[in-house]
Amino acid sequence: MNTVVSARSSERWRRQLSVLVAATIMLALILALATSARSEVRAGLFNPQQFTLENGMQVVVISDHRAPVVTHMVWYKVGAADDPPGKSGLAHYFEHMMFKGTRNVPAGQFSQTVASLGGRENAFTSYDYTGYFQTIASAHLETVMRLEADRMVNLVVREEDIAAEREVVQEERRSRLENNPRGLLGEQMNSAQFLSHPYGRPVIGWEHEVAGLSRPDLLNFYATHYAPNNAILVVAGDVTLEQARPLAEKYYGRIPAGNVAVRERLREPPQRAARTVTMRDPRVRVPSWNRTYLAPSRTAGETRHALPLQVLSEILGGGTTARLYKRLVVEERVASGAGASYRGSSLDLSRFYIYANPQPGGDLESVEKMIEEEIVKLLETGVTAEELRRAKAGMVAGAIFSRDSLAAGARFFGAALAVGRTAEDVESWPERIDAVTADEILAAARHVFEERLSVTGFLLPKQDG
Repeated sequence: MNTVVSARSSERWRRQLSVLVAATIMLALILALATSARSEVRAGLFNPQQFTLENGMQVVVISDHRAPVVTHMVWYKVGAADDPPGKSGLAHYFEHMMFKGTRNVPAGQFSQTVASLGGRENAFTSYDYTGYFQTIASAHLETVMRLEADRMVNLVVREEDIAAEREVVQEERRSRLENNPRGLLGEQMNSAQFLSHPYGRPVIGWEHEVAGLSRPDLLNFYATHYAPNNAILVVAGDVTLEQARPLAEKYYGRIPAGNVAVRERLREPPQRAARTVTMRDPRVRVPSWNRTYLAPSRTAGETRHALPLQVLSEILGGGTTARLYKRLVVEERVASGAGASYRGSSLDLSRFYIYANPQPGGDLESVEKMIEEEIVKLLETGVTAEELRRAKAGMVAGAIFSRDSLAAGARFFGAALAVGRTAEDVESWPERIDAVTADEILAAARHVFEERLSVTGFLLPKQDG
């Protein structure tokens, strides 16, 4: 029997072979890195050094002398979920006010100084913490430390700045959410998922509540939460403990501890019914299917499931070889994209997220049916040894690669300490991920993938008429 292969077929075969070889090489590299990294992990991932100032401020120093640069971060243990009822957006609004000047530094001078020294700065607000950071030449660490410590206690809150910044915040909401149908759907799904807990409110706040925030609200927030004993300092880069400690003591150590209240948040009641959110918008061109499940975190709920859920999210939706992408996009071709994610770092309960976008002309019913089939299959048979090996190898290798970023270590430790976890917990993460078993993943999946814990969101084009 003669076999005839056209030039086009031959070229296609060569391309496929090339992709397969490249993928095999990449997997081998990841596995080699993960294997060789285990001894390094045991020796320490970032090898932080820690101390606590007399006023209660925690300090973490991560030395990395590959470049004469440092990242200086201050984390406050307060976020959007700590906003008082009826005053959503307060933590985020106040983050903006921190750039409006102090009794010692006029408005704008902080940013101008950092820029003139070749550095960059920014800030962020999440549900559980607020952070301020600068990345700058290590020779200027003392300058940014002096400026950041100054605005911890000497901020000036002016009515004219409040009015101007209110419009900035509202415009930020419009650009990120009001002009983004996916963002609006996510906001509505959050509200449906959390019946009582403040995670159901948007970080940026509801527009009408932000409009009512006042100067007394901001001043009270500042006095209540911005204190050294409610903050964490992380310095990462070209710095040693011997250099950082005297600077921290000089600028932050002289600030008196504040009377910081214990965090108290509403508890989420038992969730007994699945919820569905359907949103139609004329701006939608490609519909999407989304589902979240209420899930434990590293510090709330059945915490033993948190690490297995991290591995599960990688197996289900961590890339083009993951289960959902392979089934819906590659094999069945009903979706143009599909995936899953889970963040177990929140202070309170978290969510496990699954999503998919149908192919043009496709329907969400087919997408939903196949995803639910994959969930049933998972709950019945668990994950394979090969899936588990691949997921863990990629995750451990990713942790090793993160050491190439100055900011990565600072973010990992700041986020962990801000919710009550420890630096040792961050350091041991790769080894603990490597120890996750298939049985633990199956138990975590069965704990989380219950219909009553779910919110399903449909984003659809607006129907005519």
